[in-house]
Amino acid sequence: MAELLSHVLIAYTIFTVARWYVEWFTKRWVAMGMIGALLPDLSRIGLFVTDATIETTLGVPFNIGAVHTLGGISILAAIGSLVVADHHRTAFILLVAGGISHLLTDGLKIWADGAASAWLYPFSWYRHPTPGLYVSSDYRVLVVVGSIALIVALVDRRIIHQQ
Repeated sequence: MAELLSHVLIAYTIFTVARWYVEWFTKRWVAMGMIGALLPDLSRIGLFVTDATIETTLGVPFNIGAVHTLGGISILAAIGSLVVADHHRTAFILLVAGGISHLLTDGLKIWADGAASAWLYPFSWYRHPTPGLYVSSDYRVLVVVGSIALIVALVDRRIIHQQ
């Protein structure tokens, strides 16, 4: 759970800072980017439902692990952007950007074999070597990310958008 919250806070920080510089970027779009950061972790549904069950339901071959890739994020973002009443392209771009922030962050963590997952699928099966900066279960990551997000929130509220 700490990793999921970390991804959301990282997206919040990125998109809030972007909001300072882009005039049309409202809190609505910050939230859209944060939702995008959750998309790759929809692959965790595989803990409860097997691929065979999904294949039977959809009638096509399916691997839930593909959701945690650039291709999976693009498909989920396309579906998610249809929910927005207007500005479908903007919603799509921000959902994908949030998902990419998630994948890039995951690309920095420690993996047992020293290489990240094939997150560039369907464009490439390449698994880049990781710097191994953190373990996903380390609570200190959440403390650091949470502190940075809190600072950004305070600056946003007190200095940038004096409310």
